[in-house]
Amino acid sequence: MTREQQLRGRIKLLTWFFIVGLFLSGVTAIPLLPEVDWLAEHLGGADKSSVLGGWLMQIREALMQTQSHYPALFYGTDWLAFGHFMIALVFIGALRDPVRNRWLFDFGLIACALVIPYAFVFGALRGIPVWWRLVDCSFGVFGSIPLWFCRKWAKEIEQSMD
Repeated sequence: MTREQQLRGRIKLLTWFFIVGLFLSGVTAIPLLPEVDWLAEHLGGADKSSVLGGWLMQIREALMQTQSHYPALFYGTDWLAFGHFMIALVFIGALRDPVRNRWLFDFGLIACALVIPYAFVFGALRGIPVWWRLVDCSFGVFGSIPLWFCRKWAKEIEQSMD
């Protein structure tokens, strides 16, 4: 197996990893109340004295009231999921030709970097605790790792073609 074949295989694997991550992230934006119920049950929501437990119970109550009085607001999270699905689909171009579509890795890296200021600015405006904003930021940090390698390897393939 040539170096190029090795790199293309690695790029394909990490790109699939990123696509699946985007898809799963989108899927989790749809059933919010059942997810928070599950988290509260399994991560200490019954212990309202803990920081996590208190936060989960507050979110659970807000979601229950919203679902009861304003269910149309959840339509926004349905569209959030749709956005994740569409971005995941775009990365199929990187699977097809990672060199020609290397810009997708740049796009993904930029998006991952922007998660951090976005989470801190809008999290602060919405009263989200800093520790939860760090959880949100982790998606950008961990998402950038496979993209960085894919970009690096696609550039290496391109340079070997010159």
